[in-house]
Amino acid sequence: MATQALAAADRYYEESMRRLATIVDGQRDALDRAAALCTEAIATDGLVHLFGCGHSRMLCEEMTPRQGCFVGWHTIVELALTYHNLIVGPNGLRQSLHLEKTLGYAEQILRNFSFGSKDVLIVISTSGIREVIVEMAEAAKQRGLAVIGLVSKTHCEQAKPAHPSGKKLIDVADVILDNGAPEGDCVLAIEGCKNKTGPFSTLGGAMLMNMLRCEVAQRLVDRGIEPVFLPSHQFVGSRSVEEQLEYFYAQYARRVGPLYSRQG
Repeated sequence: MATQALAAADRYYEESMRRLATIVDGQRDALDRAAALCTEAIATDGLVHLFGCGHSRMLCEEMTPRQGCFVGWHTIVELALTYHNLIVGPNGLRQSLHLEKTLGYAEQILRNFSFGSKDVLIVISTSGIREVIVEMAEAAKQRGLAVIGLVSKTHCEQAKPAHPSGKKLIDVADVILDNGAPEGDCVLAIEGCKNKTGPFSTLGGAMLMNMLRCEVAQRLVDRGIEPVFLPSHQFVGSRSVEEQLEYFYAQYARRVGPLYSRQG
């Protein structure tokens, strides 16, 4: 049987693999510093928080909860900024995009938490320019948190800042990781079509986040600290898995409990 020609699919695959193959080029030092910050936070009973608007929420949930995750990662998921799958009508994309531009919104989110002295915040935004993104990073730093930004450097550097201060995430974060996406995110041009398709930021971002996760796990073990992993709950009826799940829940609850000890 002849192989089916998949011209656009193959071009997207090839371009994505090319970008993935070089994603760590020039940023091993940034990955090392990010891993050091995250390792220290988790090793000292702290937390690595993850925040992103819109589609960036996917990368927060890529870190936890999912197979391979371990206690120490904590997502700050604001539904008003991420639950817009209806596109129009209630909870639509129009409202979500409007809220991303609302000055002061980030502070109202962060007021709900009592952060630890070694906690870290990872802010995920391909553009790195939205008001809530910049203010989330700034307000976290004012609270003493180290901030890691995950952006498309190409897009962020070329984009016009949206925040009235003129700052972008790359101007605020202590460490910047580059997801390797081009300006506009999409990598595939199709003849006869005005717009590109084939976004890359999810692939590049997920690769970097998983590299970070694996490196932190290794460094914790090297320090004699065994991470508490979420077990595979696909083994239905396994008593040992159920016990491991309960242990994971208990350890996670213990770790995040202090976050809610003081409001405002």
